[in-house]
Amino acid sequence: MTLHLFLLVAAALFGLGLFGALTQQSVVMLMMGLELMLGGVILGAAAVWHYIAPASADGQVLVVVAITVMAVEMAIGFAVVTALFRAREVDMTDDAGDLRA
Repeated sequence: MTLHLFLLVAAALFGLGLFGALTQQSVVMLMMGLELMLGGVILGAAAVWHYIAPASADGQVLVVVAITVMAVEMAIGFAVVTALFRAREVDMTDDAGDLRA
């Protein structure tokens, strides 16, 4: 595969994530859209890094660290959403915005 195809797939992932993040009311679906956006950025960065310096393992290490950070961020986000739902039965972004005190 060429760099153009990788960047096209990365742009498609980012676009789908952006659409999902902007159109969904559910907090979980919003988080899924953000994860798709981050996945597109990481795919694009990894593809560019591979084509610029294919012998270097720095890009692979950066991708693994970024995916680990994404997994931790998603786990913390789901924990916050679960706690919010259990405490106040709130699962939509409009209702969660009204909880500001």
